[in-house]
Amino acid sequence: MELQKHPKKSNSTLAELLMRVDDAHSDVSGNNTPVDNRVVDVGFGSTSLPLSNPFVLSFTNLSYSVKVRKKWGKKVENSKVLLNNISGEAREGEIMAVLGASGSGKSTLIDALANRISKESLKGSITLNGETLESKLLRVISAYVMQDDLLFPMLTVEETLMFSAEFRLPRSLSEKKKKARVQALIDQLGLRKAAQTVIGDEGHRGVSGGERRRVSIGTDIIHDPIVLFLDEPTSGLDSTSAFMVVKVLQRIAQSGSIVIMSIHQPSYRIMNLLDRLIFLSRGNTVYNGSPSSLPRFFAEFGHPIPENENKTEFALDLIRELEENSHGGTKALVEFNKHWQARRKPRTIITRKPNFSLKEAIIASISRGKLVSGATNESSFPDFANPFWIEIIVIAKRSITNSKRMPELFAIRLGAVLITGFILATMFWQLDDSPKGIQERLGFFAFAMSTTFYTCAEAIPVFLQEKYIFMRETAYNAYRRSSYVLAQSLISIPSLIILSITFAGTTFFSVGLAGGSAGFFFFFLTILASFWAGSSFVTFLSGIVPHVMLGFTIVVAILAYFLLFSGFFISKNRIPLYWLWFHYISLVKYPYEGVLRNEFDDPNKCFVRGVQMFDGSPLGTASEVMKLKLLESMSDVLGVNISGSTCVTTGKDLLAQQGISDISKWDCLWIIVAWGFFFRVLFYFTLLLGSKNKRR
Repeated sequence: MELQKHPKKSNSTLAELLMRVDDAHSDVSGNNTPVDNRVVDVGFGSTSLPLSNPFVLSFTNLSYSVKVRKKWGKKVENSKVLLNNISGEAREGEIMAVLGASGSGKSTLIDALANRISKESLKGSITLNGETLESKLLRVISAYVMQDDLLFPMLTVEETLMFSAEFRLPRSLSEKKKKARVQALIDQLGLRKAAQTVIGDEGHRGVSGGERRRVSIGTDIIHDPIVLFLDEPTSGLDSTSAFMVVKVLQRIAQSGSIVIMSIHQPSYRIMNLLDRLIFLSRGNTVYNGSPSSLPRFFAEFGHPIPENENKTEFALDLIRELEENSHGGTKALVEFNKHWQARRKPRTIITRKPNFSLKEAIIASISRGKLVSGATNESSFPDFANPFWIEIIVIAKRSITNSKRMPELFAIRLGAVLITGFILATMFWQLDDSPKGIQERLGFFAFAMSTTFYTCAEAIPVFLQEKYIFMRETAYNAYRRSSYVLAQSLISIPSLIILSITFAGTTFFSVGLAGGSAGFFFFFLTILASFWAGSSFVTFLSGIVPHVMLGFTIVVAILAYFLLFSGFFISKNRIPLYWLWFHYISLVKYPYEGVLRNEFDDPNKCFVRGVQMFDGSPLGTASEVMKLKLLESMSDVLGVNISGSTCVTTGKDLLAQQGISDISKWDCLWIIVAWGFFFRVLFYFTLLLGSKNKRR
């Protein structure tokens, strides 16, 4: 393409250019009719737009290997080559497809180009318009569509794309313009009839497989990226759905994007939509060129493609046959491709060196209609499109919308808490202040506090379900990890309040606990803090464990240890020194001690009087007269008058017997709350370290 001289630099910011682009779209199209972003003429400053070279993504000698350990009596470490000196280029307006059998290196090459392999492990160079592509810039101008369709099941197609627009499009665009972009994308993806249909899952009927795949693509291209990577977008689809998906990708490419995808075995119709092919065999390039050159390539290799036969099927079958049956594998085909490429090089047209830097070319592309997220000025491309508080609002709104359409999940948890509270209320109905009543109170408190933690285990499948959605969205800076943690924390609080009121209201007055309204309020706060700490703890664990069943096993085991060391089964004073540290990190310890202080901290209340001291001993069955005579004898020996009504054990005595003497009830409450915040911070770091999404 001929380059025009760069015009006078504009004082307009990219955000202003984006707004003018949308205004131009509205003027041209009206009523949200989709318009080709590339043909709308929006002035760049006071002059016409600069015409830059088309974007060209070039990669040279990409090599990647991993170490494989084999055990044959002793450890032997070998290197397995996944990519071996792969070179090529992908151009704006074209679809480049990477083909090959399973294990050929298709997905590995896509990951390498998409910066999903660590720089220390990947050899070779990747450039865009001749300039080395920085990781930070690539995340802003590109998108990666995973093979699996990772979507919230209870959101409609339109809602899914709208939430993606809220994340990826800058705040400078109004809500009206974002909705217009979503409507245009729905038409571009061919999803107009399914726009109000929920995505669906195994338990809820939703869109078809092909529509789901197009929605998945749409969530990643809402900001109209310059480079789009896709890992087998047609996998698992029937031929018609696969063709429609690739047809959508062709329209995306023609709108001014570079589209690079891996594909297993394209049909004849799909082949006609592809512009450039790379065939791989065990990490080596066996063909790199256009689909039209494929017959001549194999004819010169000595294996002409028969007429009326699918070219890619023939090529893949031949490659597989050489891999399995030939002594040298595909080595001859790899060498032939090198010579064939060398012979064709002199014939290629040498393009002129671009007059613009890469950032200037991106700015020009944005001013023509590309919606690069977060671009706010002519020289800066921020990591994120929106401030963190906007991200928190959008994440919370999306999560609430999805959960609201599955009320049975919260209803089951509420029902479990209500039933547990009812059983405890009827089992421990109106306990008295006798020694037996005291022991029953201790049992009630231990079981009640541990129950609040066990009922929090439901958070494990919730996050594990969202885990891969989170990884996909944060890999290309849809939002900050800190925003996700804060949003999830905030939206959990209302449900925890409801559960706490339900449990406290069901049990406190029925069991006959002390303290009146003030005591009830503290009991409620302790239950709420316990739910908060338990939910935070389980959320943290869900960021570590890979599977639901493993998560449940670990949670149940650790909570059992927390209960064991809480001080109920064995008081702190009798716990061995080498286990005492576990007592202090037990989450059950602090709510248990807090409610005990709330119950027994009244200095004027007596719990064991005179003859009651014999209850629970062999003398407990003796007559009242005998017990009084025993008290008289004890009084004579001790020199203290002990009658049948003398207070023998106060609440403070009971607390001392349980080893509770160093922390006030309010300190216990704040410690529980602090544990909750501590586990939320740990959860953030697990997301930060565990979602890099890069191969080593």
